[in-house]
Amino acid sequence: MGRHRSDPLGIARLALVGLAVVLLLAVIVIGGRALFSTFGSGESGGTPAVASPSPAARPSTATSPPRVPTVRVVCQADRCPVFVRVPGGDVLVDRDLARGEQASYFDPELDVVLDDASTVEVFANGTVRSPGPPGERQAFSVTRSPGP
Repeated sequence: MGRHRSDPLGIARLALVGLAVVLLLAVIVIGGRALFSTFGSGESGGTPAVASPSPAARPSTATSPPRVPTVRVVCQADRCPVFVRVPGGDVLVDRDLARGEQASYFDPELDVVLDDASTVEVFANGTVRSPGPPGERQAFSVTRSPGP
């Protein structure tokens, strides 16, 4: 009769293969979530960045006044570098806006950095801020004003 011998590396190999499969699945899930959040609906942390809809697309409600964004940035040049974030929290936008593009944010408090303050028109709580000199960098905070 032959001698029966158990292979001591058989279980270890299976464990290593199983661990590799689990790690591969984890990397795929994390990468997929990051990809979907990058190409998501433009929402960040539940706070929407609203592009200006056409007048026909705006809902008409006679009972409630339109919401005024805390900050609205409108690009007046070919390229407008804009950075907006919630203080100590999420970055809402950190990119160049194109001419005519605008973004609105409704968070209670926001930090805004403009690389060239003369290239954008900024509305803080519905009031236009004065533009800076060409090439000047501006950084400021805006707090939502109490509503009516």
